[in-house]
Amino acid sequence: MNLPSFDIRLQRDDEGVKIFDRLRKKFIILTPEEWVRQHFVNYLINHKGFPESLMANEIGITLNGTRRRCDTVVFDKHGSPMVIVEYKASSIVISQSTFDQIVRYNMVLHARYLIVSNGMNHYCCRIDYDNMSYDFLKEVPDYADLE
Repeated sequence: MNLPSFDIRLQRDDEGVKIFDRLRKKFIILTPEEWVRQHFVNYLINHKGFPESLMANEIGITLNGTRRRCDTVVFDKHGSPMVIVEYKASSIVISQSTFDQIVRYNMVLHARYLIVSNGMNHYCCRIDYDNMSYDFLKEVPDYADLE
């Protein structure tokens, strides 16, 4: 994994191994994608200054009449979506279909930043709605630098 380590809270019960999700404030079944999500959320909060109170996991949206879930959404101080993050397991190569998925979610949320990570590779792009363009950033910006 290409993310900083953190104090991971695990537990085992009848359903299997679970990891504590600090945003949902509960233990979640540990899958390879959930492992990436928890590491990336920790990275955003502890290393990029993202306010935990403005972040949420598994946000439901309706897209073309179908219910979907965004992995993580970061809001601005007014409650508008600012960043959408899509996670894949470390074993999954990030492809065009991954970007197509997050762009479809953004058709509903209209966020300024889209991030895709598989824990090894992280891609961040900024959407310029005025010029109908986007550009990929070299790294995920600090929350304070988001426009």
